[in-house]
Amino acid sequence: MVAWLTCSFSPAASAEELPAIEILATGGTIAGTAASDTQMTGYKAGALGIDTLLQAVPAIHDIAVVHGEQIANTGSESMTTDIWLKLATRCNALLANPNIKGIVITHGTDTLEETAYFLNLVVKSDKPVVLVGAMRPATAISADGPVNLLNAVKLAASPKAVGKGVLVALNDEINGARDVTKTSTENVATFKSPELGLLGYFANGEPYFYKETTRCHTKHTEFDVSGLTELPRVDIIYTHVNDDRHLIDAAVHQGAKGIVYAGSGMGSIHKDAEPGLIDAQKAGVVIVRSSRVGNGMVVASSAEWTAEHFLNGDTLNPQKARILLQLALTKTQDLDEIQRMFDTY
Repeated sequence: MVAWLTCSFSPAASAEELPAIEILATGGTIAGTAASDTQMTGYKAGALGIDTLLQAVPAIHDIAVVHGEQIANTGSESMTTDIWLKLATRCNALLANPNIKGIVITHGTDTLEETAYFLNLVVKSDKPVVLVGAMRPATAISADGPVNLLNAVKLAASPKAVGKGVLVALNDEINGARDVTKTSTENVATFKSPELGLLGYFANGEPYFYKETTRCHTKHTEFDVSGLTELPRVDIIYTHVNDDRHLIDAAVHQGAKGIVYAGSGMGSIHKDAEPGLIDAQKAGVVIVRSSRVGNGMVVASSAEWTAEHFLNGDTLNPQKARILLQLALTKTQDLDEIQRMFDTY
């Protein structure tokens, strides 16, 4: 007998055997509509509900038992802390259910990386949480949302994704929440993890992993937002030629508890902005140096900045450094402890 004839196959899984995946919808381009199938800008984000999105991808039901829930319906440029806290609470409640194997979150791409990193720090489970979006509205010719959503459900249902932290699935690529960022205003290949690289790919709809983050995440973090209704105010100040202290002073006046300074190069601070940061720090505002560059580390450099107790943002971009500082400030004001958190997460 030919050897391959002895191989067996498994019949298609019944509905009872399929993993249960919850889909939490927040709006965005993936749920957007436009006046024509060639209109790629100026569309209405979040126009479609989750049930409509699921109806467009019937193959999802061959992969998992899915249930959709509308958490919000907004363009992600208008994402809020309220929605973040609602998502975190709902994710933790669902993932505590042993019958739920994973969660997919549909999201606009503008701030998807921020929501992903926030959840990466506050979700208390190693079950997969996958964020997904689209660069073309649902009504567009060659809309990318349906295949992205299908892949995201496959990823959330895969045992390979367990323990990998919060993931981002678009354009047949798998990225980790900590390092991924949006890199193009319109290209479907917009999400990248510069220098540090993506975690894996989809090939014919199957997820393949090749690496994972070494930084702590999800159930291994110290952050708990279950009793919070808001996060401390942290502002980002973006440096430029002729920078000065005016925006720093305005942030302090508006009640900022922390400032992320998106410096030039390795978090370099303009000489005319530096006095404002020093005064802010002396007033109790925590200062974290980040960079506007987009790649590389921000570590201790100038002895003067170290002496002024400015903290270092490591490889986090300014918007993610802001999230970590917000969460850190819910735990402590101790600068050494906050620096430890930046070195850990």
